[in-house]
Amino acid sequence: MILARVTANVVADTKIEDYKNLKIMMVQPIKPDGSDDGKMMLAVDNAQAGIGDTVIICDEGGSARMLMDTPNIMTIRTVIAGIVDEVTLDIND
Repeated sequence: MILARVTANVVADTKIEDYKNLKIMMVQPIKPDGSDDGKMMLAVDNAQAGIGDTVIICDEGGSARMLMDTPNIMTIRTVIAGIVDEVTLDIND
């Protein structure tokens, strides 16, 4: 699982059959403090996230397909699994 921030909706006039009726979002992996951590990626939205939401994404095909309940769709790799309400760091000196 990866912590990320939703940065944009992705609109496509033409999609392969596996992606019809699925919402695709651009997500930016982030560190717990909210700073960027790596390259942006596309993710299928399984949590009804919106732009600016902090989310947890699954970036592994088999697990992503299980979250979507679509084990036979081999093209799905990255899925938004949930919306994060709060990140709390417990840092002991």
